[in-house]
Amino acid sequence: VVGIIANDQLCDKIDEVDHENPIVVVLDKTPFYGEMGGQVGDRGVIISPHFHFDVTDTRIDGGFVLHCGHLREGKIMLGDTVLARVDPDRRQGIRRAHSATHLLHYALQKHLGKHALQQGSKVDGDWLRFDFTNPSAVGAEELVCIENEVNGRILAAEPIGHAEMPLAEARNTGATMLFGEKYHDVVRVVSVGEFSKELCGGTHLTNTGQVGIFKIIAEESVAAGTRRITALTGRAAMDYIRHTQA
Repeated sequence: VVGIIANDQLCDKIDEVDHENPIVVVLDKTPFYGEMGGQVGDRGVIISPHFHFDVTDTRIDGGFVLHCGHLREGKIMLGDTVLARVDPDRRQGIRRAHSATHLLHYALQKHLGKHALQQGSKVDGDWLRFDFTNPSAVGAEELVCIENEVNGRILAAEPIGHAEMPLAEARNTGATMLFGEKYHDVVRVVSVGEFSKELCGGTHLTNTGQVGIFKIIAEESVAAGTRRITALTGRAAMDYIRHTQA
């Protein structure tokens, strides 16, 4: 533990259990993903023989990963050595949804045209929202084709990999970059099979088959020339289908 913040004040220790307002714990290294690039922050626990801390949200601020949450028992002190454990089921749901956004981006460009570029996204556990450029609403038949395309790539169990490389090299590989986004000199390129390459810092699966299933539940306008697709993956998609059948 290298930092403790409570009520916007740096502290040497915290021993108030079940406090109303979240406090922040900063570690020298962490497996937690802080909210960034449209992907929500991880949840989980930070524990030691002396305390139990529930992490309810993770954020990034000034290069630091902020673990926000509540002390459930014991006392946290600067210098404590801890075990930081991400909620694995929630992380896996986020990974399914995030990898599915890359499949959706590919499918949109294939079926609508190269103009259908990402304008923003939000990724949570087995849920995704994807904004893209398109002059008009996407018709029902087109949505079926897009959904089939994504599920076909899922059934193919295409490998998903990532590599860090200089920005210029990433451009040469043809990796998709978001317009207006500021990138570092060294970037992370996520590739799916031989058909998708995108600059992305988020968490992903190791193959598309792990997405399980992809189901579009909404298509709507968010601004002139910008459309939004909301979709479900994995368990949430199965629950939706079951509920619709019932």
